[in-house]
Amino acid sequence: MKNIVIFGAPGSGKGTQSDLMIKKYGLEHISTGDVLRAEIKKGSDLGKTAASFIDKGQLIPDELMVSILAGVYDAFGKEHAGVIFDGFPRTIPQAEALKKMLSERGHQVAAMIELDVPEEELMDRLIKRGKESGRSDDNAETIKKRLDVYHRQTQPLIEWYIKEGIHHHINGLGALDRIFADICEVIDQL
Repeated sequence: MKNIVIFGAPGSGKGTQSDLMIKKYGLEHISTGDVLRAEIKKGSDLGKTAASFIDKGQLIPDELMVSILAGVYDAFGKEHAGVIFDGFPRTIPQAEALKKMLSERGHQVAAMIELDVPEEELMDRLIKRGKESGRSDDNAETIKKRLDVYHRQTQPLIEWYIKEGIHHHINGLGALDRIFADICEVIDQL
């Protein structure tokens, strides 16, 4: 089982590379944003609780997020090839909670794959994506705020995963095929 945390700033290519990994390796995919939107849409108890935080502009507590992710993870059954965690963890306490949740099932994160892209390129990619997709959060001011939050809150996870011995740095700048080949090299060695 190859559970993988895909990691990188907004616009680093996590979604694109996740799609390629799913096709090649048959991995499941958990995107926290997608999961939360689905729970809220279903009107589940977890979704209602999550919505009460989101509606106030607050972050969802780690315990609630891990509980939601555990439910999705367990729904894949015991014989899945592995899961790509996309958008989680974002903090060291979340990484510790994910490690504990997986450990309780006899599983672990096999690799944290960091897609590293220079900030100027991230800005260009996200502004272009905003123009193409109409995503309102892909404008220069909002992008700058999202990157600042990433650097302050999320980037410390890199050190945490280095200490865990499962961090893999990937140069996320360049040809899509080369980036994916570098990721495959990591996954094939797990």
